[in-house]
Amino acid sequence: MTIRTRFAPSPTGYLHIGGARTALFSWLYARKHGGQFVLRIEDTDRERSTEASVNAILEGMTWMGLDYDEGPFYQTDRFDRYKEIIQMLMDNGHAYRCSCSKERLEKLREEQMAAKQKPRYDGCCRHKDISADETHVIRFKNPIEGSVVVNDLIRGKVVFQNSELDDLIIARTDDTPTYNLTVVVDDMDMEINHVIRGDDHLNNTPRQMNILKALGAEPPVYAHVPMILGEDGKRLSKRHGAVSVMQYHDEGFLPEALLNYLVRLGWSHGDQEIFSIDEMIEKFDLPGINKSASTFSPDKLMWLNQQYIKDSSAEHIAHHLSSHLGKHDIDPSQHEQLHDVISAQQDRAKTLIEMAEASVFFFKDFTEFDAAAAKKHLRPVAAEPLKVVQQALMLLEAWTPEAIHEQINLVAEQLDVKMGKIGMPLRVAVCGQGNSPDINVTVHLIGKDKCIERINMALEFIAQRELAG
Repeated sequence: MTIRTRFAPSPTGYLHIGGARTALFSWLYARKHGGQFVLRIEDTDRERSTEASVNAILEGMTWMGLDYDEGPFYQTDRFDRYKEIIQMLMDNGHAYRCSCSKERLEKLREEQMAAKQKPRYDGCCRHKDISADETHVIRFKNPIEGSVVVNDLIRGKVVFQNSELDDLIIARTDDTPTYNLTVVVDDMDMEINHVIRGDDHLNNTPRQMNILKALGAEPPVYAHVPMILGEDGKRLSKRHGAVSVMQYHDEGFLPEALLNYLVRLGWSHGDQEIFSIDEMIEKFDLPGINKSASTFSPDKLMWLNQQYIKDSSAEHIAHHLSSHLGKHDIDPSQHEQLHDVISAQQDRAKTLIEMAEASVFFFKDFTEFDAAAAKKHLRPVAAEPLKVVQQALMLLEAWTPEAIHEQINLVAEQLDVKMGKIGMPLRVAVCGQGNSPDINVTVHLIGKDKCIERINMALEFIAQRELAG
């Protein structure tokens, strides 16, 4: 049997962390078993579904690298098929029209709750012959006796009594199908045999299995993933960081770091924390998913991102860094030393935003020095060391980090001062700020002409400062 999984988001908002994790688990399971991963857009909620949300979902899937083998399929393109199935259920005696008013149903609910009963439809129209001309919904005729057994791959055996399940609505008064009908038809027609989804859908599962049975179809195997909680133990929301997947892109996260974090959010393989994509595919399994809820930790995600920035190739980081550099009006294609700059900055940045901001001086000239750094290091006493080191750099023929390092050491010996008395004023002079990678690498990457020019600017700054008293 070829494994076929699906991810079926509703386009009523962005692709959030919970949805992304569900997509990842479904994708990994299909990839591990040589199966197919299907993308389905459940857009039957016409009032809330938007094209912008569809685009946000597709963009998020692309950024994370969760490629799909089939789709995207849109439920709004399949209304004729749903009507055909609903009519089939009517013809076979598995569905019926219901004309109960909203007022009657609300009163029934109040009475049941007052009697401490589980609110559910009482089957009032189950044996009536309601005319198609009357305002009505269509309900599925759920079995009254027996039970539904869900052999969940995560939760184990879960039993539901049919007496606890009511006759759910499968078509609204405007003839549009409901979620529990469309998802059944889609899973059946698309031959989905493994459904991995949030455990908030668990109560829908016996209802969907009963509809599939009425249609003579084999139910898929289900795996219901526990929810994600914030660090305060409450359901994950925006205040915990449950934002759009693409916001993590905008905040300078690498997609692999987010995927690694998501796969560990409720699943484990021994004590291993960091997984390549290939390792995720090789080692992922559904029984390894925890039965209890997971806790989202922004700090852990940040730590992982930092590890990925440290360990990824400069070429890979450049691909994702380019848009962040663009926000500083830097065109990466115009700078041959981009990969070298990235290599110099990899151990220093937690996010790509940090890396981009900290690297601007390599690519663009500045007109002002950082006030605090200049006040501390561009003082009159720094003028002579800067002039001497500038002269040494001007005469340097081999422009390499090693040769630069040697020259700075020689200047320190010549002036009989510690390296910091030269290194820090030089760093502020050529970078405009007090933070940079190793000074030898920094000076090398900025280039000889730019360094000489910027040291001149620093010397002028010191002179002006002296004049101002």
